[in-house]
Amino acid sequence: MTLSEFKSIFYMEWGHRMWGRFIGLAFIIPGAYFAYRGYMSKAIRNRSLLVGSLIGGQVNWLVFPFDFRPNTEQQFQGVLGWFMVKSGLSDELMENPHAVPRVSHYWLAAHLGSAFVIYSIMFMTGLQILRANKAKGLENLRALLKDTSVKSFSRYSKATASLVFLTAMSGALVAGLDAGLIYNEFPKMGEGLVPSDMWALSTPSDRNPNPLPWYKDLLENPAAVQFDHRVLAMTTVTAIGALWAYSRRVNLPRNARIATNALLGVAALQVTLGITTLLYLVPIPLAAAHQSGSLTLLSVALWLVHTLRHVPK
Repeated sequence: MTLSEFKSIFYMEWGHRMWGRFIGLAFIIPGAYFAYRGYMSKAIRNRSLLVGSLIGGQVNWLVFPFDFRPNTEQQFQGVLGWFMVKSGLSDELMENPHAVPRVSHYWLAAHLGSAFVIYSIMFMTGLQILRANKAKGLENLRALLKDTSVKSFSRYSKATASLVFLTAMSGALVAGLDAGLIYNEFPKMGEGLVPSDMWALSTPSDRNPNPLPWYKDLLENPAAVQFDHRVLAMTTVTAIGALWAYSRRVNLPRNARIATNALLGVAALQVTLGITTLLYLVPIPLAAAHQSGSLTLLSVALWLVHTLRHVPK
């Protein structure tokens, strides 16, 4: 690695850390002021406290950037980020000149998952505040949401949003294991739809005299992890398509219908990005767009769930 290449990686990581600290301060300082001045309802204040606690580790890291250690005072997201980075700094990697440093894909998925959870809470809270400030038309909306078919559609939309989140987390495992760099074809993986080394870690052989439990393949075998992500992605887009088709038979509120249509469009775009990223051997711009697409898809799914939530009187 040249000095120029190292600087590129260093400043990318440095920028990510600084941006995380800025987000923490930008949320916590105004939030504390608004809570102190009584500008929040009790429910919103408690939810903001939860979000602040989840991202609060960034502030500790800002004050002590060169001596960050996870302890009881430092909070969730910053701690997960610290453990993720630490997982790629083992002595064995440092001693082997040909080793490629990698963070644990478990910590990577946990760090990304916590970020998605924090974002989801903030996104739904914002939508709730916007709805609470729109008194006009709420009576008609309440009547629509009491319809049995709308309630059923709401349950399916929640299940679909959960499936979107699960698929995104499986994508984090793919990224952490560099599983996108193998089987760069679609829909097949090698000679069939299922890779031949799907159960390589749990199957005894001359090269593998001590096989691992079967579930380790699903979490640590790059071929199996990529296969899992494909299956979840296809299941998710099928569920979204079915939800859209079902919406044609339900008298939905206007915003819910717009959100359903948007969900189908974003899902189609995300699948296209995923397949393209795989076929072109995971170039960084496409990979970044695909990851951003997963958050966009989750946002639209959460928006749909919100449009179908009960409106309190």
